[in-house]
Amino acid sequence: MKKMKTKVDKVVWITGASSGIGEALTYELNRKGYKLIISSRKLIDLQQVKARCPDGDNISMLPLDLMDRDKMSEKVTEAMSLYGSIDLLINNAGISQRSLIIDTDLQVYQKLMDVNYMGTIALSKAILPYFVSQKKGHFVTVTSLMGKFGSPYRSGYCGAKHALHGFFDVLRMEHEEDNVKVTMVCPGFVNTNVAINALTADGTPQLDNDVATKNGLSPHVFAKKMVRAIEKEKFEVYIGRKEVMGIYMKRFFPKLLHRLVLRSNVR
Repeated sequence: MKKMKTKVDKVVWITGASSGIGEALTYELNRKGYKLIISSRKLIDLQQVKARCPDGDNISMLPLDLMDRDKMSEKVTEAMSLYGSIDLLINNAGISQRSLIIDTDLQVYQKLMDVNYMGTIALSKAILPYFVSQKKGHFVTVTSLMGKFGSPYRSGYCGAKHALHGFFDVLRMEHEEDNVKVTMVCPGFVNTNVAINALTADGTPQLDNDVATKNGLSPHVFAKKMVRAIEKEKFEVYIGRKEVMGIYMKRFFPKLLHRLVLRSNVR
């Protein structure tokens, strides 16, 4: 007889769930028996992800655009009504960049901050009072290795991801007594459409992949590692291949890391 999966009595809300890391997380958490709320801008994309899950009955869909910051309280109320509670918020939605500083329009930097930083903290602030009132909650925020050190062509992306680390480090401190947990997840190269969708100097998508991204971890492998880190309530986790060593080089040998990044074929 086939062994039945164990149901997990937790509700997880995932943003950016229609593709890439968020899509892979949806499949992995659904397989493990979590109740899920999946969000992205387009309902049709969420419907396609849900249709590919083994247990669609445990998935609710909630369209969400991080640019609509004024609607976050309304969205949290709507999300709460789906199962009556939320245990984890996975802040995964975001957009990358591929352009030089000297060429990049300020509006592009504004969009990178609006989506990657302001939208994420607006949603997190909207759900925070609920986590505090129930004396439990878990923020899982997907940043990047670029939130710990830099790389050319990603100045605005790096800035936004660095900012997320500052914000959530403080949130963790301010609400430790409320039993609110924070896990920061820093991906290296993952084989998704992140480079294809990355903004160029004028704000249009790059529409091209790069070698490092294509050779990155599969989203499926990444999701399994990330879920293990979430379940262990890790403070911070770095998931990738040799690029993860940049974290330790930045701390102990920053000038060497600078030289290695400049010599690397990363764009």
